[in-house]
Amino acid sequence: MKPIGKYIGALVLLACVFSTASTLAAVTASVDRDRVAMGDTVRLTITATENEETSNTDLRPLLADFEVLQRSTSSNTSIVNGRRTHTRQILIDISPRREGTLKIPPMRVGNTNTNMLLIAVAPAPASQGADQTVVFQAELDTDSVYVQGQVILTLRIQQAINLDNRSITELQLDNAFVKPLEQQSFQRTIDGRPWLVHELRYAIFPEQSGTLEIPEQTFSARESSPRRSLFDSNRGGRQLRRSTDALQIEVLPRTTEFSGDIWLPARSITLEESWSTPPEQLRAGESATRTILIKGEGLQGAQLPPILLPPTDGLKFYPDQPVISEAEVDSGLLGSRQDSAAVVPTRAGNWTIAEVRIPWWDTQARKLRYAVLPQRTLNVAAADPQGITRPLVMPQSASEQAAITIQGDSTLPRDSGPWKIIASISSLGWLLTLLALLRLWLRRRHVAEPSAEAVENPGEKQALKQLLAACVADSPGSARQWLVTWANALFTEQSVVSATQLTGLFSDVELDAELARLDAALYREGQQQWRGSELASTVRRLRKQHASTTRKPEQQLQLYPA
Repeated sequence: MKPIGKYIGALVLLACVFSTASTLAAVTASVDRDRVAMGDTVRLTITATENEETSNTDLRPLLADFEVLQRSTSSNTSIVNGRRTHTRQILIDISPRREGTLKIPPMRVGNTNTNMLLIAVAPAPASQGADQTVVFQAELDTDSVYVQGQVILTLRIQQAINLDNRSITELQLDNAFVKPLEQQSFQRTIDGRPWLVHELRYAIFPEQSGTLEIPEQTFSARESSPRRSLFDSNRGGRQLRRSTDALQIEVLPRTTEFSGDIWLPARSITLEESWSTPPEQLRAGESATRTILIKGEGLQGAQLPPILLPPTDGLKFYPDQPVISEAEVDSGLLGSRQDSAAVVPTRAGNWTIAEVRIPWWDTQARKLRYAVLPQRTLNVAAADPQGITRPLVMPQSASEQAAITIQGDSTLPRDSGPWKIIASISSLGWLLTLLALLRLWLRRRHVAEPSAEAVENPGEKQALKQLLAACVADSPGSARQWLVTWANALFTEQSVVSATQLTGLFSDVELDAELARLDAALYREGQQQWRGSELASTVRRLRKQHASTTRKPEQQLQLYPA
């Protein structure tokens, strides 16, 4: 019976290996755009990993709604940490046969089906005329937007001839933040005539209600002309220049129906919660990390509010540094903020963590909504009766040290000599590594240190963004705090720690008056509600004056930078 048992064990092991390999294999389908017009070309990419074979993929389900223009394949093999990964791709150029919402159905690749995709197809663009070879247009996705909300500007270049040295003037707006999005290029057929289309998109966030004007944008290029001989130095034909019309956007103020403290105009806001350890398995003195992720479609990551943890009886919270990021989606920007905290029960019992409720303004339905995480009850068991709890590992802020809590007898073994030697050798190795890295850093810094003018100052932009947001929210305390932070980032050669220093730095009468109003709103009783619009205008003017002293020559946004 023993040999049979060995064979059965080997078969079970092989089955586990093959089942694991099959679970690692994946087949996905994606498109470069999901909103197109009749005559446009769409790139469909089918990606297969591991052992899935793509050569026999049946594309006939596509033919009902799409015309297959071209098909090619590619493969890639990578080895990371000793693990080999092989990826195969099918690249298919397709064009829609009709208008409407078209479906790319699941297709069979090996033993797996791809995911279904939807593409919205609009009518074909109007004919550009037989005499036009280059067309430059600008359009907005909406004609009105709420203050601090998102509007998408698309600059579209259509060319029927070959062009060189293409460039577009940089988009600059005084009362709004501009975030460039990914560029797209594709082919379009209008009345049987092929065009090459380039689209540049910008996410714009107005910071002041009223009318926001998008000035005309200029596209310039040189018509390509073939060389007559190898020694012909004439590389270009006539210079071309096209400009768009100026556009206007109605910026709506913060609505009175919004009851929250932080104004959040978005397409959607979601809240997600995760735990490093199941909260129902907690014991007194142990730790579990609770992570809350908030996502806002149509918002920047910096606009999302922090998740505050109110004091809770029987629980201690150790917050970690937040993680703020942004990603590009079809509708523009998707901002996210991740707040984590170690939750440590101080004693056994049933403890309740309050719900998280974030009000936000639905810009599509124009109504108040709430993103909610319901309250959670933790059933905390008593400490481990054996006297030693599991190691306590908590994320710490920069000002805290990591701690390990051990209960009961923690006497070290008497024979600890070898461990001391190992620890000493390990510490010496780390010290030598740090010295080598420091030496390398000093050498690189000595060889090529960038000038202060060539380095962008993201800290100043971020502080200005928060300052203007506090002004829009009419929050004097937050505005005063971010005003000092912004000035400290603007004047890098000085240390600004208080608002009183701003008087000597700027020497501006209007700023002095706004500082007096801030003090009155914060420290005096019986004052009217503070409004931040005047301070915001003053700050913008001072920033422009400061930039004019160090302004560099106007740069142009290159479509294809070298």
